[in-house]
Amino acid sequence: MALTQGNFQKHFSAPRIILPVLLGLGVIAYMLYQNYEPAQLDTLLNASPFWIGMTLLMLFIRDFGYMYRIRFLTDKALNWKQSFNVIMLWEFASSALPSVVGGSTIAAYILFKEKIALGKSIAQVMVTAMLDNLYFVVALPLVLLFTGGQVFPEMVGLNQTVRESISIAFFVSYLMIALYASTMFYAVFINPKGVKKLLLRIGQLKPFKRWRTALFQHANELLIASKHLRTKNASFWFHASISTAFVWTARYIIIGCLIAAFTHLSMQDHLIVFSRNLVYKIVLFLSVTPGGAGIAEISFPAFFGAFLGGFTTVVVLLYRILTYYLYLLVGAIVFPRWVARVFKAKPTTPATAVKKEAVAA
Repeated sequence: MALTQGNFQKHFSAPRIILPVLLGLGVIAYMLYQNYEPAQLDTLLNASPFWIGMTLLMLFIRDFGYMYRIRFLTDKALNWKQSFNVIMLWEFASSALPSVVGGSTIAAYILFKEKIALGKSIAQVMVTAMLDNLYFVVALPLVLLFTGGQVFPEMVGLNQTVRESISIAFFVSYLMIALYASTMFYAVFINPKGVKKLLLRIGQLKPFKRWRTALFQHANELLIASKHLRTKNASFWFHASISTAFVWTARYIIIGCLIAAFTHLSMQDHLIVFSRNLVYKIVLFLSVTPGGAGIAEISFPAFFGAFLGGFTTVVVLLYRILTYYLYLLVGAIVFPRWVARVFKAKPTTPATAVKKEAVAA
């Protein structure tokens, strides 16, 4: 939360946005050059209107669900327009920043500038992160059960050792996400002060001294979030959990709907595509490029190409337009207006507010 107006805007400078766009489009252009056939254009024009409509509907449901959830978590302190701005900026940040950083890094700051109390801002970002991770932890075993373990693609051209390495890396990532979600739950609801002491002690160790300030900041944020979230009743958690499941299910269904617009998919095929999307998202999450640009386009055929044959490149382009470039465009429109509005007021100091609220907690 040490962001200021200057370094906040620096995160979204033109070069930082243009670079991932050029990278992603460059990969798609190369794929089109290598694989394009005239029949692909006919297939695009003959795409199923029903499934194209379902794709757009899932996209709308996803974004509307995010808006509903952030309004609910803020006790409707945000109106619908503010909720739209927050979600679009959040998606914009996720697209413009490396996937390993993600939009959550600045989400609390965005809420803070929307005049949500800092403690509540931190708590709301933490609870969304915790619920998002818990959805993944719960969903993966279910899709493994219903797809008979077909969550991993064959990845033609890769030998058995490489495929096994990818599988191991995925399950290690799954365990790390499960551990992170469990640790956050323990830190927020069971023993926040104990976790704070642990983080401060870690910061005193020589190998971690360079992160001492960040660890101190996170320790204080945990206390603040715990103070706000431990007062919530069962109804709050029910609504937050249902909206999270709703949003992420719609998010993962989008690829299946888009593929079905070009080829027939059985219900089992839809389940397999859905399950592979879970693995695909982990690959993008581990990417060091902004929004997974380049990596997303290259890895898409490995995961979903078996369902599309020679039309994979066209679907990759449509998918990235709808789920990546669209948010860069909308974010680029929303961001300047939002900055002009929220920074009119007297500059605030989030770092100082964290210390004050941590003392109070």
